[in-house]
Amino acid sequence: MENIQTSSKNTKLKLDFKDSKYATGRRKTSIAKVWLKKGTGKIYVNGKLFSDYFVSDNHKMQITRPFEIIKQSTEYDVRCTVKGGGPTGQAGAMVHGISKALVMFDKNLKSTLKAEKLTTRDSRAVERKKPGRKKARRSFQFSKR
Repeated sequence: MENIQTSSKNTKLKLDFKDSKYATGRRKTSIAKVWLKKGTGKIYVNGKLFSDYFVSDNHKMQITRPFEIIKQSTEYDVRCTVKGGGPTGQAGAMVHGISKALVMFDKNLKSTLKAEKLTTRDSRAVERKKPGRKKARRSFQFSKR
């Protein structure tokens, strides 16, 4: 039974996304390449369904948020390739990419998604470690004697 599911996933990933919109999303050190097309609401991440790829319910909810905001949660299929960073950064990168691709489909959605700050790249990243410090800001404990 698993072979049937795997083969159907692979054929969908290869065949269906010819007439799709492409966008790149970024968050922290993660990069998401997103292909979006009209469909039935299936989301694939690195060849797996997004519910299998992301364990946390918070990440799953975050990824579907752009579709819920525009009230079209079952009208688009998503194929995404994500690399770099951890699950939170990857989910954020996917949201950014999905939002940019949705705007390419319909320019009227831009104001709605921009109001929710989904089309803007979240520029926050980990601060670098400074020399002479334990971490980025944490210094060694001072002792007078």
